[in-house]
Amino acid sequence: MATTLNDIAIETGFSLSTVSRVLNCDPSLSVGKQTRQCIFDSALELNYVKHQRHQRTLAINKTIAIVQWYSESKEHDDLYYLGIRRGIEHRGQIEHCDVIRIFQNDIKQLHSPVDAIIAVGKFSGHQVRTLQALTKNLVFVDDDQFAAGFSSVVTNFRVATEQVINYYERQGIREVGLIHGTEQTTDRRTAVPDQRMLNYRQIMRERQLYHPEWVFEGDYTSQSGFRMMKTAIKKLGKNLPRAFFVTNDPMTAGALKALQVAKIKVPDQVKLLSFNNTSLATYVYPELSAVNVETELMGETAVELAVKQLKSGAWVPQRIELGTNVVERQSPLKGK
Repeated sequence: MATTLNDIAIETGFSLSTVSRVLNCDPSLSVGKQTRQCIFDSALELNYVKHQRHQRTLAINKTIAIVQWYSESKEHDDLYYLGIRRGIEHRGQIEHCDVIRIFQNDIKQLHSPVDAIIAVGKFSGHQVRTLQALTKNLVFVDDDQFAAGFSSVVTNFRVATEQVINYYERQGIREVGLIHGTEQTTDRRTAVPDQRMLNYRQIMRERQLYHPEWVFEGDYTSQSGFRMMKTAIKKLGKNLPRAFFVTNDPMTAGALKALQVAKIKVPDQVKLLSFNNTSLATYVYPELSAVNVETELMGETAVELAVKQLKSGAWVPQRIELGTNVVERQSPLKGK
């Protein structure tokens, strides 16, 4: 007997309406990530398939390839991209698409034809051309390739960075340092600057608050976060800023550890605010406030773009920006 929405509602404990709206990606529904994750996981486990009338909207057996710029081991170190992949896989199932996964360094292994590629991460011009040769239905996630003629799903880093600085200012804090990352595409042809750093510098200069000695560059790993905060403590001493914006969760966890080793109290002496809001932000102590990025929704949106192009046969590129919000927890902005 086929699995029904009611079966999933019973399994998860959520209402039939909530289950239906989550699985249909209702944009007006406001539920948390854990609720969505639970419902999608239950649907996968119970082999839920939408009613046949939904299948007619798109021919079955369409294949979408997820091409990730990260290696598999690095993906598990950065839950940000793992969340995007889960969103793609969940929405792919709803749209009755076969979803396969491959990593950029193994792109030559993609021998079978695919109907669409969703490229997740950062890609050089050479890599983009390689992907374009495989399919014209190409969507990028977390890489703005709109100017090059490709649909892209991105986060508005200007707005997100402004949210951080404004939030600190409302707490009476204007001394805000930055720990950011830098990296290269996997073929090492293109350097990838941290857009949050560029926006931080611009906004702080506009407000006459910018101090270059407050900015430290890492590589997005927890080890680099530890090293950069240790360097900041040694270099700045008593002039250490009252707060730091750290541009991903692993680096923030490392920065927190460095402050604790130096016996600098968080949040009493130095406050931290992270970016991405993966589960790591709640695993450390004290828990981290963070800018929340809807990574799974980014993945779902990319699938919707790819499917829309498959249905219409029109290859008009679209650029979709998703908003962010600050999730306040214990460490950056308030004590016990």
